Amino acid sequence: MAYICGVVYKRDVELSRTYNVFLFGARGTGKTTLLQSLFSNASTAWYDLLDIDLEDRLSKDPNVFIQQLNALPDGITHVVIDEIQKLPKLLDLIHRFLQRNRDRYAFVLTGSSARKLKHGGANLLAGRAFVSNLFPLTYRELAEDFELQHYLSFGGLPQVYAFADAADKNRYLRSYALTYIKEEVWAEHLIKNLDPFRNFLAIAAQTNGEIVNYAKIASAVGVTTKTAQVYFDILKETHVGITLDAYHTSARKRTIQAPKFYLFDTGVKRALDNTLQVPLVEQTFAYGRAFEHFIILQSHCLNEYLQRDFQLYYLKTKAGAEIDLVVVRPDRTLLLIEIKSNTRSEHIDIRNLRTLRDDIPHAQALCLSRDPTRRVEHTVEFYHWKAGLEFVFGKDSDRPAGTA
Repeated sequence: MAYICGVVYKRDVELSRTYNVFLFGARGTGKTTLLQSLFSNASTAWYDLLDIDLEDRLSKDPNVFIQQLNALPDGITHVVIDEIQKLPKLLDLIHRFLQRNRDRYAFVLTGSSARKLKHGGANLLAGRAFVSNLFPLTYRELAEDFELQHYLSFGGLPQVYAFADAADKNRYLRSYALTYIKEEVWAEHLIKNLDPFRNFLAIAAQTNGEIVNYAKIASAVGVTTKTAQVYFDILKETHVGITLDAYHTSARKRTIQAPKFYLFDTGVKRALDNTLQVPLVEQTFAYGRAFEHFIILQSHCLNEYLQRDFQLYYLKTKAGAEIDLVVVRPDRTLLLIEIKSNTRSEHIDIRNLRTLRDDIPHAQALCLSRDPTRRVEHTVEFYHWKAGLEFVFGKDSDRPAGTA
């Protein structure tokens, strides 16, 4: 659940109530609020490592944590630790505790950054925990409160929906960007020099949705190409960015082509590239880019939340033909998806989609737009974007008989 000004938004992520869980996600996506809705105070021990005093006390003597666990009263079934990356050493203690007290408590560990855990060789409980990710609110979670123009402009961070005034939404998003730099990157010592990273964030936002040219971005920021690659890794590992790799039938050749990068939220993207005050106008290039960004992010969220295990790519041929999204299902069948913000699908140029559909055996070609009319033209299936996402990622029982 997400509670915003008395409104309850049910989250689509499924968490085990009986097993250990890592819940990762960028700050502000609602991890703590979700856990507070799932686990009662009466049966849960809470540790918030953003509490400076608590973090300092456990950092100086981590064994205090085990002493506290052993002293918890009867009736406690879960132990929640917020922002576990603050004290990765606690994971070794939790692992040993689980080995000696297998069924005593279920641990729920949240984190806004996996970077310190991965690069510090942290103990991830040796498979004794499920891993889930939480994202900004999706169109499905917002339900009747979803409005496309608003979402493209301000994104899906839950706190955005607590403000009625657009100016307050803008202030929050700008503050979020600054807080990310100060608390997630600088305070956690992820980089040594802050100014180039600030410049990098603006450029990463400006090139959002494009194929990453590490050398060009490095030159613009004034760092080495390797440093630019590290910066992108930081964005991914702090859960504020995702990438789409290039699709190729050869796994080796996929790794040669650069990925496309997308920031995790449309509103944060606009805050970072300083365009919050620029209205998104339909039938403009900026609107089309924002709509594509939105669909890619929703696809990423649905794939994870519904546990579809699809692989998501983009496709660009040597001749320059490009497909926005390629979905590879576990049975290796392909969906080629073109994303257009048009309200009239008959005005959409589908030559690239038709050509690539003919060149790739057994691929299914879809075009997702704002046109509510469902139709088929030259083997290309046109869907309203919402119906199209439900078709691609929805439950098998929701699909019409005979569809892949």
